[in-house]
This record gives sequence, structure tokens and C-alpha cells, in this order.
Amino acid sequence: MNIKRLILQGEGTTLDFKKTITNTEKIAKSLVAFANNKGGQLLIGVADDGTIKGVKSEDEERYMISKAAHQFCKPAIEPDFEEIYVDDKLVLVVTIAESDLKPHYALDEHKKWWVYYRVQDKSILASKIIVDMLKSSDAESGQLISYTDQEAKLFRFLEDEGRITLKQFCKITRSSHKKAQKILVRLILAGLLKPNTSEKEEYYTQLSVK
Repeated sequence: MNIKRLILQGEGTTLDFKKTITNTEKIAKSLVAFANNKGGQLLIGVADDGTIKGVKSEDEERYMISKAAHQFCKPAIEPDFEEIYVDDKLVLVVTIAESDLKPHYALDEHKKWWVYYRVQDKSILASKIIVDMLKSSDAESGQLISYTDQEAKLFRFLEDEGRITLKQFCKITRSSHKKAQKILVRLILAGLLKPNTSEKEEYYTQLSVK
């Protein structure tokens, strides 16, 4: 594995940098986000800007990640560890496979369980629409198969209005709630839409392709 080449790709849907592991709840959030989407790798000992800092104690890092994966993730996640030296500095590579047991929940500091998923370089709290779809057998892929007329109408609406709700999407495309929901989730998991939640409603905005 060429760590330097991997780092040059930058953080994204399947790659995250962690200088060190200091919080079990936060790392559980990252593990769950990868498992709920396409899987991914955590590079421990690498700063956010890609600078290789190295880990001081790989045993301690392994322990905290394993603890997070088994005690702070539900269902438990099985990470794969690999130690790689780069310029005499140790980088711990943690690989998380895409899960067949979606959705996975992460335990927060208030002892509440939440679902997260990966969008671009962020681990984002999953909205109800995402959780429902992850629970269903239809949530098999986050990749777009085709660009449909309904999706075209959605993006034209977003260009004009900047945001859209599920109800609005159903109206402009004359789609059923279930069909519209599937389209929105497919676009979200493909990294093209972002779910947002206000006090009044859940709405969606466009994400630029990274």
C-alpha cells in the first residue's frame, strides 16, 4: 500500500485522516458512517492537511478503535488493522468494509444511538429517510444507474429554489412517496444531495461533485 499516494487523493467518501484517537464516541461515528455507505479507510497518524505525524502507541490506538467498534457500534463492526511505516513514522491503517447489516448505530456521549453515513469527506447524521432506506432490501447501492427525467426536474428545481422537500419533489414529478424517497436516497448516497433538518421540516440541498 502506497500511503503517500493514498494521502494525495485527499479525504473523501472512502478515506478519512485522524491525527490521533482521543474520543471513542467520535471514532464510532466514523466507523458507522463507512459501514453504512461503501466502506472506507481511516489513516491514523495523519493530520487533516495530509501531514504524516505518526502514532505514538499503536496498541493504544488499536484498543480505542476496537472498543468503539464493539461497544459503541450496533451491530458491532470488525475493523481490519495494518501498520505501515512512512519515513520512519508509523501510520495505522484501519479498513472498514461496507456492511451487510445496515444500518449501524453509533452511541453518543448522551448514551443515545444514532445512524451516520459518509457523504464526501464528512460523516453525517442520517435523516429518517436514509435510515428507512438502509433498513430496506432496496438500499443496495449508492451509485446512480441513470439520470432520469425526475432527477432532471429535481435539479432544475434546486437551481431555482436552492432546496426541496420530499413533498415538493413528489408534486413536481407526480411520483408516489415511496418512489420519490428512493430517488432522493440514491442521490444522497451518491454524494449529490445533502439532507437537512430544521425545526419544521426535512429538506434537501445540492452538493457539488468532489
